[in-house]
Amino acid sequence: MSVSIIIFEFNEVDGMRAMMPKIKPEWYDELIIVDGGSTDGTIEYAREHGYNLFVQKEKGVGAALNEAVRKVNGDIVIIYAPDGSFEVEQIPIITESIKNGYDVVNVSRYMNGNKSLDDNVFTGFGNWFFTKLANLMFPFKFTDFLYTYIGFRRVVIDTLNIDNKERTWGQILLLRAVKKGLKIIEIPGTEHKRIGGDVKVPKVRAAGALVNTLIREKYS
Repeated sequence: MSVSIIIFEFNEVDGMRAMMPKIKPEWYDELIIVDGGSTDGTIEYAREHGYNLFVQKEKGVGAALNEAVRKVNGDIVIIYAPDGSFEVEQIPIITESIKNGYDVVNVSRYMNGNKSLDDNVFTGFGNWFFTKLANLMFPFKFTDFLYTYIGFRRVVIDTLNIDNKERTWGQILLLRAVKKGLKIIEIPGTEHKRIGGDVKVPKVRAAGALVNTLIREKYS
């Protein structure tokens, strides 16, 4: 099974410099960077190092992922953010889990004693609350519902009719996989503090989008 890694980023040149060299070429057959219109040298860095990069047509992480999954060719797709918070060591574990029969792999910051080193009181509560809410509404016991460090079989995009540009793109995929009865596994992974750049998730709007997603996916 071939592996495609999607790197989604926006103004993350410091994180790119630190994390991209750690992604071993033997871990993937294709690597594609989707950029949100960076102005900090990220695009120049990627092109200087020979990475395949394109600038997304519409703004937002959901639009980035939705466009990128239609450009990759791998049997396995892994979503990765190079801001320093995602551990690269999970990449081969995700691949192996899917080769062993799973359809979707969700990296969890709170499984088996792992934690988020980037949480504050607000984000820690939000992660806990929305994970509990998802578990109450859907028949799967997530330990982390919001990370969006995920891998999946490429065919899942068509199977689950994933074609949206919402910021909750990853959560929609997880919920539809649960409803469809696909084989899902969580694996542990610590979230580290970001390397440079600004946090780009507007907390209030993100919370509203999550509530809307949970309700819609529950009753659709």
